[in-house]
Amino acid sequence: MDKRYEVYALADSHFYDTPDRLSAAGPAPLYETARRRVPDGWEAARIGDWLTLTPLDADGRPATGPAQGWKIHASATRENAERIAAIVWDYCVPRRIPFKFVPGPHLLHLRNAKYAPRDGSGKFVTLYPADEEQLHTVLRELGALLDGFEGPYVLTDLRWHDGPLYVRYGAFARSFTVDERGTLVPAVRDGSGRLVPDVRAPSFRVPEWVTLPEFLQPHLEARNTTTVGDLPYRIEKALHFSNGGGVYSGTDTRDGRRVVLKEARPYAGLASDGADAVARLERERAALERVAGTGAAPQVRDFFALGEHRFLVMDFVEGRPLNSFFAERHPLLTADPDPKAVTAYTEWALRVHALVEAAVEKVHARGIVFNDLHVFNILVAPDERSVCLVDFEAAAPVSEHGRQVVAHPGFFAPPDRRGADIDRYALACLRLALFLPVTTLFVIDRGKASHLAGVIADQFPDAPREFLDAAVAEITRDTGGAPARPAGAARTPAPLVDPADWPHSRDSMVKALLASATPERDDRLFPGDVAQFSDGGGLGVAHGAAGVLYALDRIGAERYEEGERWLLERTAPPPVGTPLGLYDGLAGVALLLDGLGHRQRALDLVEGILRERWQRLASDLHGGLAGLGLVLGRLAEATGERELAERADEAADIVVRRLEEPRPASPRPRAGLMRGSSGPGLFLLRRYEATGDRALLKAAGLALGRDLECCTVREGGALEVDEGWRTMPYLGDGSVGVGLVLDDYLAHVPDAVEQLGAARAGVVAAASCRFYAQPGLFQGRAGMILHLARTTAPEATGARLAEQVAGLGWSAMSYQGQLAFPGHQMMRLSMDLATGTPGCLLALGAALGGSPDAHLPFLPPLRRTP
Repeated sequence: MDKRYEVYALADSHFYDTPDRLSAAGPAPLYETARRRVPDGWEAARIGDWLTLTPLDADGRPATGPAQGWKIHASATRENAERIAAIVWDYCVPRRIPFKFVPGPHLLHLRNAKYAPRDGSGKFVTLYPADEEQLHTVLRELGALLDGFEGPYVLTDLRWHDGPLYVRYGAFARSFTVDERGTLVPAVRDGSGRLVPDVRAPSFRVPEWVTLPEFLQPHLEARNTTTVGDLPYRIEKALHFSNGGGVYSGTDTRDGRRVVLKEARPYAGLASDGADAVARLERERAALERVAGTGAAPQVRDFFALGEHRFLVMDFVEGRPLNSFFAERHPLLTADPDPKAVTAYTEWALRVHALVEAAVEKVHARGIVFNDLHVFNILVAPDERSVCLVDFEAAAPVSEHGRQVVAHPGFFAPPDRRGADIDRYALACLRLALFLPVTTLFVIDRGKASHLAGVIADQFPDAPREFLDAAVAEITRDTGGAPARPAGAARTPAPLVDPADWPHSRDSMVKALLASATPERDDRLFPGDVAQFSDGGGLGVAHGAAGVLYALDRIGAERYEEGERWLLERTAPPPVGTPLGLYDGLAGVALLLDGLGHRQRALDLVEGILRERWQRLASDLHGGLAGLGLVLGRLAEATGERELAERADEAADIVVRRLEEPRPASPRPRAGLMRGSSGPGLFLLRRYEATGDRALLKAAGLALGRDLECCTVREGGALEVDEGWRTMPYLGDGSVGVGLVLDDYLAHVPDAVEQLGAARAGVVAAASCRFYAQPGLFQGRAGMILHLARTTAPEATGARLAEQVAGLGWSAMSYQGQLAFPGHQMMRLSMDLATGTPGCLLALGAALGGSPDAHLPFLPPLRRTP
């Protein structure tokens, strides 16, 4: 579960959005300091969740300052943030020191929430001193003014004395460079003036070319004095990190017993009720002591402080989290489930649920509500005859009859549930999640439980109807007095619009897309994945406006001219830091605009790309040279401009040279269409078609072979990308994306069918499984539909394709009465190509529409052998 998504699910009930847009409750409240009049000679601006204050020069322009250097951060708590903001304002304005701060309590809470990014933890104010002399002055003077104020530790920085001030060397002005992975990232200049990544890892570091000021040296020494060396525990492995601290496995050196140590950082890792990690750890200790001896929870061994942090030590519990069983045991992860396996799994799931229910009852009997029951917090014993509940930090006495403050989205109780009813709701969700682990859909619409229960009843005929109906009744009941759903509710009909009902489903999805558009916003036109809130994300093909307009164009929908105007306005010029690639940035926007008749703007964007150091991009298709080279080649063909063709050839030469280099043994190379070698293989195939250079065809085969080497055959014959800890069948980063390029390669080298035919059949098997957790194009079922509709493999039958189209309906949702689909993590609907409705629209167009235009860029339909 990617915890970033929970923060972006707060502001809107349908779509991911930035947390500063709290539509349900109106504008978020601001600190009084943030509402002050901007001083004369200053400029104020809201940038993301910051309010920036910049002094102006005599001409009314922002005063020129250093582009990088030692910056100061001040942390704050909910109680003292208003006072700290006022003190910093009053200090900086007369001294003309640029600064910024988080302008409201809700935004500060989110920065310090449990699963907020650790590299931003604690940062409430940022000051930009002009030089090291002013840095020292500010630290002394402002440090004295803030003496005694508390705040969470800023993990990226070095602390100044014991107060809330911290320092780090980094960029002041926004600039970007390509890192070693070929990704555009924030940058600083090194000692030779070269742009290098501005590393923001959650640990303090001094860049190699920077000397730590002498007045900071004692603080670095003080920081290094706190160690775990004197503890009676040997920490052996970090199991988990959050903004609130870490969880570690280790050994008690006194008796050799295995233990788990849970760390809590003060003022950080906030829950929705404002409790920090320390308060929650104390709750957990109290709850565990009350349920001791039941066998339903770990045994407490110790509780101690180290520096300002607190540690809870518990006995290590043998077992595996319940979620880990799905990949190896779920019977629908194959194209043709064995009825005996389905029956055996049903019996196992019912038995496990009974064990969990009994464990929860034991906890309730001790007067405790667990409050955070989900598949990651349930450990199944090695013999699978018992379970243990772990992570009691949200637990509370039953007598408090309180609300839930920490929860997994797939088991998050409605706000009307209190006390033990919270656990009962989670147990009901678990009944369905054991069979279809997609209960995060309930945070969008709890009524979806009826539809999913019906799917379970069809796929698992031995699952008792009363077991499923009881789950639906509990999930959908109104505690205000409305009657529960009637018996048999698990057989509720499927959603309003059947995806297979083309063109009705097409028209419905188009209406949903247009209804979701927000042309009045600057940051994005269509709501999609949280990635669109990164630099340039609202523009691109994968997560931005270009991808939606591309899908609409390819399935023959009426042109959305207002959307085209929005994209043209936002690219004149594009925002600073917008990525350059096909799916993540400007190359993809250029491709889309050229296809819609805006050639000059497309050429202008490409000209801007070529002014950058584009040769340093990674080789991949998503944001690298393969995608850029494909766009350059397409525009060269369309315009006849020789320079564009030369740049495409230059990109091909770079890609070929990199392919000929030995592959590093570590880290494990990425595979797949978007970020593996298949994307470069596709690019080289298209350059071969344009030039006739057979060396490019040979290199394309080498690239494809590299990805195939990263694949493994699963039980049932499915070929999937092996990532070391999981296997991936998907279009974006899995074997189905490799299969798309494999089909194109075999069209040029038919003699290789004997050698590669088994791999192609394995990809078809990977695209034919009964269950996929998500519907999206890049990481879900829509990608399987697109591949099965396109491939020439004889194993890809019409029946296989029809099964996948029908399965897409399992995830179908309603938006304003029209057909829509959830995005990544399934907590909100998505209207972007990679994760949501437009990708499903494009795939269904390829499968049902009979249109040769319904395809991904540079992957048109294959010519089928009669």
